[in-house]
Amino acid sequence: MKVGLIGCGGMGTVHNLSLKELSKYYDIQVTAAADCREEFLNRAAGLWTGVQKFQYGKDLIEKSGVDVVHICVPSYLHGDLAIQAMEKGINVFVEKPVCLGREDCRRLLEMEKKTGVKIMVGQVVRCFEEYKFLKDVYDHKTYGKLKSIMMHRLSGDTTWGWEDWFHDINKSGSVILDLHVHDTDFLRYMIGEPDSYQVHAAKFKSGMPNQVVTTYEFGNVFAVVEGTWDISSKMPFEAYYRASFENATVVFSSLHDPHVSIYHQDGTVTSPDLKPEYDVEDDLAGINISSLGAYYTEIKYFVECIINQKPIKVASLSEGVKSVLLILGELSEAMK
Repeated sequence: MKVGLIGCGGMGTVHNLSLKELSKYYDIQVTAAADCREEFLNRAAGLWTGVQKFQYGKDLIEKSGVDVVHICVPSYLHGDLAIQAMEKGINVFVEKPVCLGREDCRRLLEMEKKTGVKIMVGQVVRCFEEYKFLKDVYDHKTYGKLKSIMMHRLSGDTTWGWEDWFHDINKSGSVILDLHVHDTDFLRYMIGEPDSYQVHAAKFKSGMPNQVVTTYEFGNVFAVVEGTWDISSKMPFEAYYRASFENATVVFSSLHDPHVSIYHQDGTVTSPDLKPEYDVEDDLAGINISSLGAYYTEIKYFVECIINQKPIKVASLSEGVKSVLLILGELSEAMK
């Protein structure tokens, strides 16, 4: 399987390292890479041999002859590159959010239907062991019915983006489409579509939202979800949830050890033994990601779907689109 890597920065590095590890077990080779920054391009290509180098992703798609592309460029470029690749019959793994607008959502779905290629969206939270555990106890009512859930995803200010693209709402969609989309997508995956929601937002001096707090209603269950890019770049990243069930409360914090604790009705506290499939820390990406486990898992799943000609059921294009459409409604409310 010949893979083209489009974007060799933070997320591109995460994908490249994961693909390199997977190449020990599958016939995978990154044969082409694209980035307009020569330093990043050379670093990515250095993990492999005989890599074709391109300045732009569109040229890689047209000229490299790859079977699959991984699109890891700034969000505003996702839609056009994914559509171009699908038109060429190339399978696509595209980072989240799959796109930033309703028209691109429509175009992507039409192209998937027309070409039949496989396309997966990097809604990686669905593959984290802590969230897979939460979905499992929800699905099986292990602790009774879910009553409420609080979630947040907190990051320091995003200062690492190429040409500061995170701080341009037309390129990132703000914290709402870039960060908050993770938890919203997971709630949809676990519970379904919300019946209603209310949005509160704070903004940078530029007027772009940097904090959003959304309250969702799912029948008798309510969820409060916060996504924040703090004004300080030094704020440590934390992913968190507190799920209150009838018979226990499950708490997760990426900053705590153990990450997940279960507070039972009888006063006992337990912790599940959760280990990622690939347990490696690597800071080479230079962003707020060091653990490669869930990224390895989602990319492995994508590879196996291609090899075995199975449909994408985890983080499919249609799911990625539904999450973007919901988030666009929240962004609209936040900007009022």
